[in-house]
Amino acid sequence: MMAVIKETKGDKIFNVINYIILTIILLITFYPLLFVVIASISNPDMINSGQVVLLPKDISFDGYKRIFQDPRILSGYKNTIIYTVFGTLLNLAVTIPAAYALSRKDLVGRNIITIIFMITMFFSGGLIPTFLLMKRLHLLNTRWAILILGATSMWNIVITRTFFENNIPGELQEAAEIDGCSDFKIFFSIILPLSSPIIAVMTLFFGVAHWNNYFKALIYLSDKKLFPLQIILREILVKSEFDAQMLLIGSHDTGTLMDELRAAEQIKYALIIIATLPVMLAYPFVQKYFVKGVMVGAIKG
Repeated sequence: MMAVIKETKGDKIFNVINYIILTIILLITFYPLLFVVIASISNPDMINSGQVVLLPKDISFDGYKRIFQDPRILSGYKNTIIYTVFGTLLNLAVTIPAAYALSRKDLVGRNIITIIFMITMFFSGGLIPTFLLMKRLHLLNTRWAILILGATSMWNIVITRTFFENNIPGELQEAAEIDGCSDFKIFFSIILPLSSPIIAVMTLFFGVAHWNNYFKALIYLSDKKLFPLQIILREILVKSEFDAQMLLIGSHDTGTLMDELRAAEQIKYALIIIATLPVMLAYPFVQKYFVKGVMVGAIKG
């Protein structure tokens, strides 16, 4: 039988302090998210007066109703899903092979290529030259403008390369070469099956970036049919605030004015939920890989 190690009094005190600190951190982190959910269905007057703390009061889904009454919402979701799925696949198709190649010590000119790649972390062509380039390539107002720009980042290549260097033994690759495997077969049959943690991490990194991205769409898209969800949510928010301001300036109907102001407040919170909920639902499934991937990138650059 295994001997049971009894906790000393000091160990118990240490554990209690740890639990208290972790509980406080959990509350500090979780409560803002909870409050946004509560505020999105509560009476804005009660929120502003401080009556809403842990539970919603005077429940109303008017903010969500107004948002989903806009026919552009479904179009925005469709476009964002397209940009996120295909953009992430493109990111992985560029990042994983590039990182693997740079992790190979037998790659001729590896250090020079790495330095050239590293330069892109500190210098870029700038917004105007990039815009002119996209115009010359006839990519303005197309989905390719969103998918191709930022197809990878050197930071993610460094993290992925570090994973390959620290977790894929060189002897394994040498043994495969002795057995007659080509570089492509080694990559697809050996490296990729062993790289699920870093692939999950990169999928999360790139997927969240695509989901939250609105700046590229704001610059390179003018066709509203191609707008991602973030742009449409922004327009809904601006419109609701503008309508409330117009009523405030010119309306004498106090009831209508107050209803519009309340709706504008609810819409703000509802937009946050609509924009972040899919990512929050997906995160728990890759969280363990996310932590491992971050630690890999922190060990060696």
